Amino acid sequence: MTRRFRLTSPGCLAFVGALLLLLVATYAQAGPQYRIAHEVPLPGDEGWDYLTFEAGGHRLFIAHGTRVQVVDTEKLAVAGEIADTPGVHGIALAPDLGRGYISAGRSGVIVVFDLKTLARLKEIKTTGENPDAILYDAASHRVFTFNGRGRNATAVDAKTDKVIGTIPLDAKPEFAVSDGKGRIYVNLEDKNSLAVIDPQKLSVTSVWPISGCTEPSGLALDAAGQHLFAVCGNKVMALIDAASGHVLGTAPIGAGVDAAAFDPGSALAFASCDEGTLTVVRQSASGAPQLAQSVPTRRGARTMALDVRTHRIYLVTADFGAAPAATPEHPHPRPAILPGSFRLLVLEPHQEADTTTSKGN
Repeated sequence: MTRRFRLTSPGCLAFVGALLLLLVATYAQAGPQYRIAHEVPLPGDEGWDYLTFEAGGHRLFIAHGTRVQVVDTEKLAVAGEIADTPGVHGIALAPDLGRGYISAGRSGVIVVFDLKTLARLKEIKTTGENPDAILYDAASHRVFTFNGRGRNATAVDAKTDKVIGTIPLDAKPEFAVSDGKGRIYVNLEDKNSLAVIDPQKLSVTSVWPISGCTEPSGLALDAAGQHLFAVCGNKVMALIDAASGHVLGTAPIGAGVDAAAFDPGSALAFASCDEGTLTVVRQSASGAPQLAQSVPTRRGARTMALDVRTHRIYLVTADFGAAPAATPEHPHPRPAILPGSFRLLVLEPHQEADTTTSKGN
């Protein structure tokens, strides 16, 4: 006599319950998978650095050679530029004051511009050579440049556009983020560490070693979770407790990383890498960082910006020719940029079952 397993039997109900729990867990781990949705040609054949997205708006500011290009991200077209910014590195926006600030590393100045019209307003001389990363701290209404060769930071009162102090760092500062509550964090590339700055007192309050991390560059902040994500030259992303500086774990990323970002809506962190990958990292149930996706992009796409409303990620790159011969002044020369190849990459998420990694576009 054949025994049938009834749907209402206790054993069957337990099996169905376990299956539902498995499906729920699988769905919870499923997340947006990124891929290249658009490639937009942009004018100019010079090198590039940071990208800054206008929070609450639809403009992307791109540091490109001796100018800042402004792209309308709804039309995916150039909407303007701020010229004469030699050796431009970064762009900081102060929407509450209606101004923007550009670090022009080669000339050692901050270029101030009108955020609405993009008109140049003035220049401010920095107190250290090669201003690189630049940040606006809305809580203190101060702008900070992080000066690579100066090994210090310059502080500017954004209400008056006057230099109000210099913060010695005794290290090569890289990218910086603000928590808006009295702390600025900046990676110290040649010290494999992270400095905490008080933006009111203009002083360093802590320096934390980032264990397992070599040459930290990009930095992102999860303000709600009080976590920092530092991306490192030895191909790891370090998850750091923003209160104590304790490293909570690392996750593998690609080679040649330069930038990091965190999306509070998806709780995902990103690392853009020169080798041509965007690494996506999430926290596991235990809180440790883990690889969620490795997205093929394009070689050289090492800097990025994130729109947290649409979850779009923007990168720029170009095609390259052969590198010039090495010289004593330039022992590791960069390959030549091929004319007419500079372009914007727009990555967009789509939902699919979790596969840990994805092929992307």
